[in-house]
Parts: sequence; C-alpha cells; structure tokens
Amino acid sequence: MPPIRVAFKPVSLIIQKFGGTSVADPERIREVADHVKRTRDHGNDVVLVVSAMGKETDHLLRLAEEVSGTRPAREMDMLITAGERKAIALMCMALHDMDVQADSFTGSQAGFLTDTNHQNAKILTINPQRVQETIDAGRVAVVAGSQGVSTDNNVTFLGRGGSDTTAVALAHGLNADACELYTDVSGVFTTDPRVCDQARKLASISFDELLEMTAVGCPKPAMRSVEVARSYGVRLHVRSAFTWEPGTWVDKEENTMEKPIISAVVPDTSQAKVTISGVPDNPGIAAAIFRPLADQNVNVDMIVQNTSDDGVTDISFTLPTEQLEIGTEIMTKAAQEIGAAGVSTDNTIGRVSVVGAGMASNPGVAATIFETLSNEGINIGMISTSAIRVSCVVAKSDVEKATLVLHDAFELDKG
Repeated sequence: MPPIRVAFKPVSLIIQKFGGTSVADPERIREVADHVKRTRDHGNDVVLVVSAMGKETDHLLRLAEEVSGTRPAREMDMLITAGERKAIALMCMALHDMDVQADSFTGSQAGFLTDTNHQNAKILTINPQRVQETIDAGRVAVVAGSQGVSTDNNVTFLGRGGSDTTAVALAHGLNADACELYTDVSGVFTTDPRVCDQARKLASISFDELLEMTAVGCPKPAMRSVEVARSYGVRLHVRSAFTWEPGTWVDKEENTMEKPIISAVVPDTSQAKVTISGVPDNPGIAAAIFRPLADQNVNVDMIVQNTSDDGVTDISFTLPTEQLEIGTEIMTKAAQEIGAAGVSTDNTIGRVSVVGAGMASNPGVAATIFETLSNEGINIGMISTSAIRVSCVVAKSDVEKATLVLHDAFELDKG
C-alpha cells in the first residue's frame, strides 16, 4: 500500500488590532475574544494589539487636568499608557475563559524602543522576541498599543492612532502574513459615508492612495501606520469589528484589483489658515517662518506665496485648527523678528481632496475638479497637488457640497 499523504494547510500569522470602540466594554471584549478563538480555529496564529477601552484615554486626560496645571510630559505618558495596560489584561482574562491561552505584554515588553519625545514618540526599533516565544508556544500574545520604552528607559506614548502603528510594526517585525485593523467602519470608502449616501466601500486600494487620503483628512487608519506599511510592504486589511464582514485590502499598486482614475474624494473641516502679510522677499525668510513651527511640532500642510510686490510678499499656509492658537503665537513672534506687516487667521475654511493613482497618467482631472466646483459657485482659495492628489481649500460651509458634486462628477458610486 502506498504511503498516505496528508496535506497540511500552512499556518498563517495574523496581527489583529482593535481600537477603543471595539473593546469599549466587557461585552465587546468578550466578542473580540470569541473572534480571536474563531480565527485560531481556522488554523491561524494570532497576535492581538489592543487600544484603551472606549473613552478611557480622554478620561485620563481629564483627570490630569483636574489634578495638575503643569502635567509633566513624562508623567502624562505614564498615565495615558495605563489605559492600554488595563485593556490587555482584561482581554487575556476573556481569552482564558474561552480556553485560549494568552499572555499580555506592554509596549516595552513587546520590544518597542522609541525616541525620547513624550506624548508623540516615534518607534526606532522593534525586537519582539518575547512575542515570538509566545507564538511558538501556541499561545496568543496580547500587546498594548501605542506605547514603548525610550532610549533613556522611560515609558513613552506614541500619540493618537498609535495602536495602528504598533500593529503594523509588529506585523513587519514578526513577518506576519497580514495585519487586520479593526475599527467602527467596515473599510475604506470612496468618501465619508456620513456626508454622501452614495459612498462605496473599496475592495482594495494602494498604499500611496491611502497615504494621500489619510494625509488630507481620512481619519482611519492612522497615517503613520500607512507610512510604515508602505515602507515595509505590510498588507493591511481595514475592516469592521462590529459586522466582521470583509473590508478593504491595502497593498502595493500592482497588487490591487481596482485601478480607477479616481479612488476617493476626502472632505476635511479640521483645517485653518494663517497669513503673514508684508513679508520681506529675501533669501532665508521662509526658513525663518517655518523652522519655529517645525520645532514646536506644528503640522503645516498647504503653503502659498504670492508674487513679490515692491520687495514684499504674503505667505499663507494651513494647519490643524487645534494648533491654530500655538501657530498664531509662533507666527506673531516670527513676523516681528523678520519685519513683516502682520499676521491674520481664518478658521472658516475647509478642504476637499480628490485622490487616485490613475490621475498621474490621465490628463484632465484637475480641469474637471475646477469646472465642477465653478459650476456650483464654490470658490477655491488655495490649491495643492501631488502626482495622485488635488486638494482645494474652500469655505467650510461648502465642503459637504463640494464633496457630493465631485463624488458624482467622477461617478465614484459606480463599482
């Protein structure tokens, strides 16, 4: 009798990240644990990355404000990261109740080494040896998101959205087959479903397209995580933790199935504009303006400089509304130092961006955008472009209308 050949299915390693709304209460934690068990029952190894429960981080921030007026950055990181530690311990308990052996790890225990920038640390290296040992032992590793240990041996927080980055970095460090980012939306859409009823979920999208979308206002996943995924070729699957339906795959452009000219229209009402008027048109002036902003981690986006007139010019730029106060303070001081006429601000602006890898090789996209907005009487205040994106600053009150007409103009509701 010939030998019996048994076909074994290769075991896949899947990183699954769950955000705060996905683990907001005991019931949600048990549902996630059940999903992990089902994933393992299908023959996969799983590493979980978990955010703090629900509004836990906001609660801790409020406590800090009530207790302290100084709130030292080091202690803030120690406080905020407690939310994730609480969540991973509870998640492991839920898994054990389902006969799934699991071990929890803080960011430092999972091997995340960061810089010394508290409250918004950057990952320098990752050595997930203990996580790998847990996988090899047939157990589930549950890792606290958005935290690590700095080069000077202090606890650090990666900032808002840092759990996405934790998951992608782990997927790279462990050579995982995929990184699933579970959230309260079912994938990446052609536009914000809250704005447009015709928004359509994309089956796939390229790293570059999603990176552009997150840079101009798409809230999920975190932009930093997409940057890491693109750099290291980590396949992402953005999906819902509430419906468990297949979501949107994010991969290299040549591996994506859909290749339309335009993939999405992204609305953004979180921007404000700062204008420095009467700026001397001399070498080095722009550096004197934007270096102090960079030193204070102010995120400058679109920049427009007018043509010089009698040796002076105006420079306008956009920044997040939440940074408008500090940005104005910095620019007022800079204007005095360089001899500019003054600083003005505008928090009534918004932005609408059209993104698509196909526009790089298809002329006429910009013309269609401008004609569509013009036909609706929507004035464009600033324009910024890349190879696969066109962004227009419009009045905040026009953002929703602009989104709808552009989504219709490019027929994004049609699959």
